[in-house]
Amino acid sequence: MISGVRETRRDKAFLICNYIYVFLAFLIVLYPLVYIISASISNPKLVASGAMWLWPKGITFEGYKRVFANTSIWTGYGNTILYTAVGTAINLAVTLPAAYALSRKDFVGRNFFMGMFMVTMFFGGGLVPTYLLVKQLGMINTMWAIVVPSAASIWNIIVSRTFFQGSIPKELQEAAQIDGCTNMRLFIRIILPLSLPIIAVMALFYGVGNWNSYFSALIYLNDSAKYPLQLVLRQILVLQEMAAQGGGAIDVSTAVSMNSKAEIAALVKYAVIIVATVPVIAIYPFLQRYFVQGVLIGSVKG
Repeated sequence: MISGVRETRRDKAFLICNYIYVFLAFLIVLYPLVYIISASISNPKLVASGAMWLWPKGITFEGYKRVFANTSIWTGYGNTILYTAVGTAINLAVTLPAAYALSRKDFVGRNFFMGMFMVTMFFGGGLVPTYLLVKQLGMINTMWAIVVPSAASIWNIIVSRTFFQGSIPKELQEAAQIDGCTNMRLFIRIILPLSLPIIAVMALFYGVGNWNSYFSALIYLNDSAKYPLQLVLRQILVLQEMAAQGGGAIDVSTAVSMNSKAEIAALVKYAVIIVATVPVIAIYPFLQRYFVQGVLIGSVKG
């Protein structure tokens, strides 16, 4: 509150309502996270019966043991780290120069190119034509089939362009050109160092997208040794569910065995969710400052 400014009752009531709303929203977001973490280390019988609804009960790490005992998990981790690093680097190398060029008022035809980019937000070629194109380019069953078709997001280009328009003074560009600075040198030596917030935002957006991506791998990859983590985890869940639903005569021993497999499948499911999300959650705090700043600048101005 500003010194010397007295709050009215309406202001105080509005402030209290805001605090209540934020607290409720916090609980709504927090509860699923706590529940999944607790369920991943709790007795599956207690989870299925509803006895465990918040804190862990009957603590067991069997789900994590089964997940990490699978060697394909580590292979998937390595593949995902590689795809995410290479894919994010390509995303930034395409998005940032394109956004900067479109932000320059002296760029001839920028409105035409922006319009062509906008068309792709509403119309796509479809899965079959895209697959045929990737196949003709010889990228089937390679890393490039994962990272090249998604090299740029038009929405991210628009956000980055807005950042450049609202945060980079035109006078700075003119002064650099008067000193004989080329456009490429201007972009690399001056613009990029001043654009750390939007770079962090784009790296986070693209990084999370690449980390969670599995559909492209499902379509274009045939070799299981090249599967990313998300596809490996999907296979584990499918196999666990199939094992839990195994056929055969339904006698007492079979029913007990199927019930046990179903409980293990549920335990593995929660452990898999934690394994897949922890790396992204661990990285976010280091980018949070730039993330908030970049999103506000890139979305409000322009």
